[in-house]
Amino acid sequence: MEKIIIEICRYLIIICMAVYTIQCFAVFRFGNEYDRKGIYLRQNFFMVMIHFMGFASLYAQKLDIRYFKAYLIQQLGVLVILFAYRFIYPRANTLIINNMCMLITIGLLILTRISYDRAMRQFYIVMGASAVTLAVPFIISRIRFFEKFKWLYVGIGLGSLAAVLLFSTVINGSKLNIHIASYTFQPSEYVKIVFVFAIASILARNHQLKDIIISAVIAMAHIIMLVLSKDLGSAVIFFVVYFAMLYVASKNLIYYLLGLFAGAVGAYMGYRLFSHVRVRVTAFLDPMGHISGEGYQIAQSLFAIGTGGWLGMGIGQGAPTTIPVVAADFIFSAICEELGVVFGMCLVLLCLSCFIMFMNIAIKFEDPFFKLVALGLAVAYIFQVLLTIGGVTKFIPLTGVTLPLVSYGGTSVVVTCCVFAVIQGLYIAKGRDNGHIPAPADFKTEKLDILEIE
Repeated sequence: MEKIIIEICRYLIIICMAVYTIQCFAVFRFGNEYDRKGIYLRQNFFMVMIHFMGFASLYAQKLDIRYFKAYLIQQLGVLVILFAYRFIYPRANTLIINNMCMLITIGLLILTRISYDRAMRQFYIVMGASAVTLAVPFIISRIRFFEKFKWLYVGIGLGSLAAVLLFSTVINGSKLNIHIASYTFQPSEYVKIVFVFAIASILARNHQLKDIIISAVIAMAHIIMLVLSKDLGSAVIFFVVYFAMLYVASKNLIYYLLGLFAGAVGAYMGYRLFSHVRVRVTAFLDPMGHISGEGYQIAQSLFAIGTGGWLGMGIGQGAPTTIPVVAADFIFSAICEELGVVFGMCLVLLCLSCFIMFMNIAIKFEDPFFKLVALGLAVAYIFQVLLTIGGVTKFIPLTGVTLPLVSYGGTSVVVTCCVFAVIQGLYIAKGRDNGHIPAPADFKTEKLDILEIE
């Protein structure tokens, strides 16, 4: 009976995930939220079913009442987040809400499979982060003078990174975290948001050479501190985000080409200067040849993905704990092993649909500051997804960054919830500026025209 339940759930989970992902792109066929309402309801149904079937498989194997309790608590928590956003912000973009909740659901499910205790800690962090960031869309949509605080953003960003450099302890060759009492957090995560606001403040109104030089010096200072802390994954994200924002602000192709050249030089210097970078490059080039040393992590990751195949082994049927740091850096490998490569591809497309919606919101802004903020956060989000998945699949060398909202990690979850909330606030603000959004009492009319997709 146990095997039958696992097999049935395995196939149904893949089908539900595939249909959910298709719905993520189906929303772009319609120009307003009202016409997308049916799609969003179907997404909510498939989200609930994936979580239910995943826990049905776990409970069938473990027969432990803890998993039944965890299912109820997690499902209730995700639904509370979903309906809280819908109730407080009826004019919000529902695709962003649904995708955020779906990513949280997938993360909690696979983390419960790996470690029950870690999954529950992650759940409480998610609920706390969601409660705190629930106010962010209101603040972003109502306050219009954020760009006046550019030097405050710069001070917070550089000060936080300097604190890591000076006071953090070295773990696995890098300085990443600050410890205060029993709490640990990674400042480079929230500095990404502050950095985007800082660069947007500088480049929004003026594109003179002086302003570009100032922005470049500030960006370089952030990146150098990250490099000195050997947080190279974050340094790459900051670098890409800066040149993306610079290119969009200036519309000068020379800066884009300069960014490519600087990136190539930086990669070479990083390889020559840092031994752990050379280790990761060696593991990337020949993981099987160094399986007992440098290549062990990536080799185990590839074994897990290959073992799962297209349709996976089923929740609880793999051995994801054989992969070092699986809950954080290699969560995607665990997902592919137990839920299949098809499920993993759908997860990538789900993240891509978030990016497309983020970029759509950025494009619709005429205000250059908010346009750059939306663009910067969108690029930071999708590039982190690329680094994580590319690293564990041997597409690029490992960088040690987490998969947003899915991997285990308190700071990453809080910051990603904040990113989604900021984008949501920008969406609401843009809709209010356009004057196309009716009051909730008029929601049944067909005149709703929020950020029409061209």
